[in-house]
Parts: sequence; structure tokens; C-alpha cells
Amino acid sequence: MGVEIKESTVSDAEFEEMKRFVRDYLAASVEGEDDGGRMRWYPWHSAEYRFNHILNVVELATDIAAREGADTDVVRVASLFHDISKLEADQEVHAEEGARVAREYLTAHGDFPQSFVEQVCQVVADHSYQGPLSDVSLETQSLIEADILDKVGANGTALMLLRMGYEARTHMDAAEMVERVLERGHDAADRVNSDTAETIAHKRLTRVKWFREWLESEVPEMDHAIDDESDIARDESDVGQDD
Repeated sequence: MGVEIKESTVSDAEFEEMKRFVRDYLAASVEGEDDGGRMRWYPWHSAEYRFNHILNVVELATDIAAREGADTDVVRVASLFHDISKLEADQEVHAEEGARVAREYLTAHGDFPQSFVEQVCQVVADHSYQGPLSDVSLETQSLIEADILDKVGANGTALMLLRMGYEARTHMDAAEMVERVLERGHDAADRVNSDTAETIAHKRLTRVKWFREWLESEVPEMDHAIDDESDIARDESDVGQDD
């Protein structure tokens, strides 16, 4: 029985060079914009945040890919390029633009097989797919799941609390913001498809629930605020059903 040899591997040195390129590309995307660009006053719309998000997704996606049997080289590189055009292109086309940049880079640097380049670019282009994850390749699924999960859990909670400051909210609004993270987490848990991603989603949801419980125990009014938000949500749901 023969041993299957991978067609392509990406060395650590090559990957580090890719990381530098992506970081510099993101920084250049907002350089010279007098107003800071589209919603740059929010931290998650800055080059620094976007690069950090990309690194988070690389780690998550590579872990999912390794555990689920996907091609980790493809997933790791596609994850690195998936949001490279996020700050310069419209949301609707940033995936396709990211695939274009990835193709140009991989073609001009190194000696990667064409099949590898094509697979990476396809995964980048497909990472915004909103349909069932069972319809996409295992590599694309790994990237999409990681992209979703980075906004869930402690990291998602921290970003929501940062948003409170930028919107001049008081700490009493924390209950509402944490509820949003939980809602997003439940949506993520419903959408991910792999066992690995489901396990990660469950762990991250548990952390957010713990944080909410700590808030409720230290600030009694938080509990009332959460109850009020739940009542409003139920009322809105009832109105929607009547329509």
C-alpha cells in the first residue's frame, strides 16, 4: 500500500512572509484616508483589529482542519488571505477580491503548484457563503466555521464591551450587550457543521454564560435589565407572528 505524499507544503518561512504581506496590505488599505475610512472609529474596522482577527481565524481554522481531515496547508493559507480586502472593498465582494489578491501573491512568490493556488483561491472566494456548510468543501467549511467562532465567546464579549465605550453607553447596558453575544453564539452553534467546531462553540458559549452570571451576581439591576430585554424580544416576536 503506497503512502500518499502531499502535493504542496508551505514552510514556516514562507508563511511568515505571507503574514507580513497581509499585515502591510491591510495597513496600506487605510493609509492616507483623512476620515479613517469606513467606520474606522470602531476598533474592529481598523487594520490592527482585522489582522488580529485573521490570525485568530488562522489558528481556529487550522485546528478544525487538522481534526476533521481537511488539507491544513490550504486552510492555513486561505485563512490568512480571507479578509485581506475587507478594508478596501465592499462587503459583498471582499471575498472575491481577497481571492484575487491571494492568486497574485501565490503566483508571484514561491513555486506553489497551480492546483494548490486554485484550491486556496476557491476557499477564499467561498468563505462568505451563507448556505448549509455541508454544501462546501471541508477546507471551506473549516474557514467559515473559524470565521464564525472568532466572534463568539470571551473575544466576542470583549468586542461588544468595547463597542459600549465607542457608543457612549453606561455599564448598565452590559446586560444587553452580553445577551447579543449569547444570541450570536447560539446562531453560530446552529450553523457550524463539524464536531470540532460544535465543541468549540459550546465551550465559548459557556464562558459567556459564566460572565453574565458574574455580572448578575455583582450588579443586581443587570438581572432586571436582562429580563426587560427578554420581554421586549418576546413582544417583538409576537408582533412578527401577527404580521
